[in-house]
Amino acid sequence: MSPVARRVLTAIVLLAVFVPALFWAPPLVWEVLVAVVLVVAAHEWAVLSGFAPPTAGLYAGLMGGIALVLPHAPGIAQMPFTAGLFAMAAFFWVVVAPLWLSRRWRGFGHFLRAMVGVMVLLPTWAALLYLRERGAWILLALLAVVWIADTAAFFAGRSFGQRKLAPGISPGKTWEGVYGAMFALVLYASAVSAAVVGLRIVGALVMALALLYFSVLGDLFESWIKRVAGRKDSGTLLPGHGGVLDRIDALTAALPIAAGILLWAEHFR
Repeated sequence: MSPVARRVLTAIVLLAVFVPALFWAPPLVWEVLVAVVLVVAAHEWAVLSGFAPPTAGLYAGLMGGIALVLPHAPGIAQMPFTAGLFAMAAFFWVVVAPLWLSRRWRGFGHFLRAMVGVMVLLPTWAALLYLRERGAWILLALLAVVWIADTAAFFAGRSFGQRKLAPGISPGKTWEGVYGAMFALVLYASAVSAAVVGLRIVGALVMALALLYFSVLGDLFESWIKRVAGRKDSGTLLPGHGGVLDRIDALTAALPIAAGILLWAEHFR
């Protein structure tokens, strides 16, 4: 089976599991599913960060424990806590990550890497819970932005890619891939705005292109971390895609930003 065929087949299997869970799983089942994704991604992050196997397992277990306990912990105001996670993610992706990549920081040090993992992964976990509470269709529509952009960039880059986007970070990514993603998202945003009553096309386009920027940033950030670690993939769990972190790298930046905008619009505007 060719690499592209493996990639497509894995994506179909993941969608076959994820989409029914998104729409029909009880809240507790959804929380457990998202916690499992967080644990696997946290373990891959710890391995990329050079943690010894027992420490990597402990780190992943702690992240999973947080994910399972905090939504039900007494005395924790969920909305301010969630808003704090999204604000932390916004600071990281708007300020820290661009500086990290532009200066090619290697970011060694277990404590630093552990804290970065918290800033990258916990807001993603919170966004998956928060957006699903707002509505399965809302979460699916936002996920589709990243999936469509990733797919369009992959095939446009393979077909037309010549100019490297960030050769020192991820040599396979091209500007032509980015343009292909932009074109696909213009079509997607136009279709969504036409289907949803009251949704203006300009707002849909701005949101889609903003999420494209953050999805590319998330992808490049994980690529740099892998490059520093001397690894091609974060893991081997998903044939054709690598690890779980490879599959959600763009989401770690785009979803918390989108969720933070929605939370702000609902509670603070």
